[in-house]
Amino acid sequence: MAVAQTQTVKVSVIKKFTEITKIRLSVSVVFSSVAGYLLGCDTIDFMALLLLSIGGYCMVGASNVYNQMLEKDVDALMDRTKGRPLPAGTMSTTTAGVIAVTFTIIGLTVLYMINPQTAMFGGISIFMYVALYTPLKPRTPLSVFVGAFPGAIPFMLGWVAATNEFGMEPGVLFMIQFFWQFPHFWAIGWFLFEDYKKGGFFMLPNGKRNKGTAIQVIFYTVWTILGSLIPAFNVTGDLKLSIVAAILIGAIGLWMLYYAIRLYKLQTDKAAKQLMLVSVSYITLLQVIFVVDKFIR
Repeated sequence: MAVAQTQTVKVSVIKKFTEITKIRLSVSVVFSSVAGYLLGCDTIDFMALLLLSIGGYCMVGASNVYNQMLEKDVDALMDRTKGRPLPAGTMSTTTAGVIAVTFTIIGLTVLYMINPQTAMFGGISIFMYVALYTPLKPRTPLSVFVGAFPGAIPFMLGWVAATNEFGMEPGVLFMIQFFWQFPHFWAIGWFLFEDYKKGGFFMLPNGKRNKGTAIQVIFYTVWTILGSLIPAFNVTGDLKLSIVAAILIGAIGLWMLYYAIRLYKLQTDKAAKQLMLVSVSYITLLQVIFVVDKFIR
């Protein structure tokens, strides 16, 4: 009986930890960083890759914990978030604060061990997410624009970790993920509109689920596609795409654009959710294609 209770407690602790650090989001960010590293490196340093994964997870996890500390009362109002550890009362704010500070220190230290620039961009990401994006969410739809900056850092962070340099190549990686943030998060803001409204968040560009928002979704989807194809023209230094890879990137871009146009036509929560799911698949496939193309070219 005692063993069973101990195991239950361990499972509960792990569950709360994964919820407070948003493990799925954190892992996806680490994936982007690893992809950027593989694109930037000449030879793979597995120790640097391990440090990047640990540091990246800690930085994103810390940002998520700080965010939930600041939005604890608001999270309690929304169906999507009321079961999180802080609004549900299964974790104290003090415990969350200890996790956040510990993760920040570990994350910055580990990223600094790779190189100072990587730690600097990691620190900028936390600052912008917590000190700018989070307080702006209940005030203005422009919060999505501000949040797109820390959201776009991971892909380029990997390149900086591999090269200790910031130039054209990581700038393009940043640009791709920056533009992608808008259709992705506006799709989420669309199908969670009513729930966000309970918390006082208005994430859509004009505050409404209408054609005006859908047009902007299409606009930024097009910019994402165009930006992702720039490396095929050999104007981005060491970041390049073969013709075959460019065709594949263009094809998945048109796939995402189809669902963006579909949202414009249907203007339904279902269409928005489908666009969100496609956008997640799109950015993952894009990063895989970029990396595979580099190593087989």
